[in-house]
Amino acid sequence: MTAPDAGRGIGDRESAAEITTTFVGLPRDSFRILHVSTGNVCRSPITERLTRHYVKQRLGILGGALVVESAGTWGHEGAPMESHAEQVLADFGADASGFVGRELLDEHVIHADLVLTATRDHRAQVISMGHSAGLRTFTLKEFTRLVKAIDPATLPPLEEGVVQRARALVRAAAALRGWLLAPTAEADEVYDPYGAPLTFFRSIGDEIHQALDPVVTALTGVPARTG
Repeated sequence: MTAPDAGRGIGDRESAAEITTTFVGLPRDSFRILHVSTGNVCRSPITERLTRHYVKQRLGILGGALVVESAGTWGHEGAPMESHAEQVLADFGADASGFVGRELLDEHVIHADLVLTATRDHRAQVISMGHSAGLRTFTLKEFTRLVKAIDPATLPPLEEGVVQRARALVRAAAALRGWLLAPTAEADEVYDPYGAPLTFFRSIGDEIHQALDPVVTALTGVPARTG
């Protein structure tokens, strides 16, 4: 994807009023998942909305303690989701309505408990912003690989709350990172479908679906429904 106007960098700030509006009203004990890609119109919107969809399928509700968002390192601020991305979400029965693109800002990283990026470059950009983001920032596929190696019995049961379970999952994944490396550098990448035909968008949607399923199962303690 071609980067838009470079006049607005990753570290540029929203106004204090906008930041207050963004984060006010959330439960004090909440867990925020931030999905990051480049333009925030293709990959990260798909990942955000599929995460919400799968959590609702598992728990019956979404909201309150678990917050799922997205942003782009060169995000098209205020832009709609790409139409092919909307179609991919429709294929999975997920809701694409009301989406608005965002540029990744310091405040998004500061308030995120888990940052999942499309590529290693995105991960590096998030970590370079500081805010002690290293231990809670992974590529999506990297996090999936680590989560699969974690014994669910070592995580707090859902009865203790999804927030406590999610925080424990992130700590466990971070502890495993140096021991469970990717077989290839490309194994941790979700490639950009921007400008590609719908068939390629659908293949990326399938990749994201396959990566998210074990993550949401680990977060919620509830496996996907079959049949």
